[in-house]
Amino acid sequence: MTISDAMPQLWASSLRAPTAAKAAAPQLLGLENSLEFRVGPECGSVEAMRRSRRFAAMVLPALLAAAPGAEAAAESILAVLAELVDVTARHRASVDLAGRISCDGSHALLTVGEMDEALPQPEEEPGLFLVHRLTDGIGQYQGDEGGRVTWASVPVGSNGWSL
Repeated sequence: MTISDAMPQLWASSLRAPTAAKAAAPQLLGLENSLEFRVGPECGSVEAMRRSRRFAAMVLPALLAAAPGAEAAAESILAVLAELVDVTARHRASVDLAGRISCDGSHALLTVGEMDEALPQPEEEPGLFLVHRLTDGIGQYQGDEGGRVTWASVPVGSNGWSL
């Protein structure tokens, strides 16, 4: 599904925050604590960043509801997401730009793909300096459509850092 401005604004409010009983149980990555998005080929890098950031900002409060320091973590996640989407959109290998944010309570794992080349060095893409500062891991793997998917792990809670 392509993110669109026509998406109902009430959609994000239908997400449920974890209940106290669920919060006490160990969290496994799955549908309940992850979100996926796609941005179509009609969007350049600036529009792709705007749409993915807006979508993530709507659903991150529900995704991070049980995490300590959720507001600061959301800021870091949004900043990293924007940079990864920007780089990927400018070096897109597939028709749609696909992304996923998953949270296990202590880290948020962001994946954005697919790029037609290896992730550039921060000297070539200065926004990646921010990504390296806000994450505790970043890398790439071969995607399903012939390109490379970039992943980054953002600390959440007391062990995370903020902008």
